[in-house]
Amino acid sequence: MAEDTPQLYLVTPPSFELESFAPQLARILDAQEVACLRLHMATQDEDAILRACDALRELAHARDIPLVIADHVLMVERLGLDGVHLSDPGTGIRKLRDTMGADAIIGAHCGNLRHDGMAAGEAGADYISFGPVGETLLGDGAHAERELFEWWSELIEVPVVAEGALTPELIESLAPVTDFFAIGAEIWKEEDPLARLRALIAALG
Repeated sequence: MAEDTPQLYLVTPPSFELESFAPQLARILDAQEVACLRLHMATQDEDAILRACDALRELAHARDIPLVIADHVLMVERLGLDGVHLSDPGTGIRKLRDTMGADAIIGAHCGNLRHDGMAAGEAGADYISFGPVGETLLGDGAHAERELFEWWSELIEVPVVAEGALTPELIESLAPVTDFFAIGAEIWKEEDPLARLRALIAALG
């Protein structure tokens, strides 16, 4: 990909069988350039999350890909992860930055709220994600418009991530105004996730 082309940020499915998912993920990481991997599991089973962290950390770090975890801040240092993705931007990012140090990745999902994004960036977040960008029945139906990404890319230096209900058309449209595309749910239910991923990002070249 060209230097100014948005990078791919891969998000795990909310639930998976580790024995079958790990080799599937490895195949994708070997075939496609990925800038970051997010472990985002729905379960509250601590042991299941710990096992997944251990396995995915090995896969990611062997390929020089940082691994962040959604929300479980205390697991980052304990498991040698690279950072955390915060689903709630109201979490104390400034204090978290002081605790985790300058090298840890801290990302914040801010829905479609530019003020929350600016506040998170000023508090020390390394990136802001907005979304969903596509139409979905989940949540309240609100989504992040292209205008938000245009405004952000023109005025704010903190990298921005587009995610949620992505389509090939949306990826082509948003490519000039975002730094990353976070892709997960769009591919994991397909029989061949890698083929679906390639079809989604075909416009990126």
